[in-house]
Amino acid sequence: MSVAFARLGPEDAPRVAHLTVGPGQEQFTARPASRLGALREGEEPWAVLWAGDIVGFLIIDRGYAAQYDFAFPGELGLRSVLIDAGRQGEGIGTAAMAKLRGLMAAEYPDARSLALTVNCANPAAKAVYAKAGFGDTGFLFHGGRAGPQHILRMTLATG
Repeated sequence: MSVAFARLGPEDAPRVAHLTVGPGQEQFTARPASRLGALREGEEPWAVLWAGDIVGFLIIDRGYAAQYDFAFPGELGLRSVLIDAGRQGEGIGTAAMAKLRGLMAAEYPDARSLALTVNCANPAAKAVYAKAGFGDTGFLFHGGRAGPQHILRMTLATG
């Protein structure tokens, strides 16, 4: 099986309504259907597909650098990553993050880097991001709703 991505819009909330967070994960991310109804300018939602089925969700945020002082000028952000609770543990999240560079090259070719924050209480997610090539900056973001978060960054284009 292989992971793919499909662009979503606010009208696609019914298509992602079945996606749920796992026990204890509510503090780390929002339900995708709700998130689609609350998109900010510059946020571009994507479905994570596995065998053609929507099994996950993420947002690429073009306005990330304007919102967070730790972000480089023009840097994009990765937000609201979720793999459906019923599909976690199958390697889908790892596969999706491994294909993220391809999505970025195809859809955001001018992006030089991608940043995210991951809660310090979520080491499993941090490990998935590290495996995909995100490096820990060594700094923490303290503005999250559920405690401190590691700031991770992936270098994309080189020029």
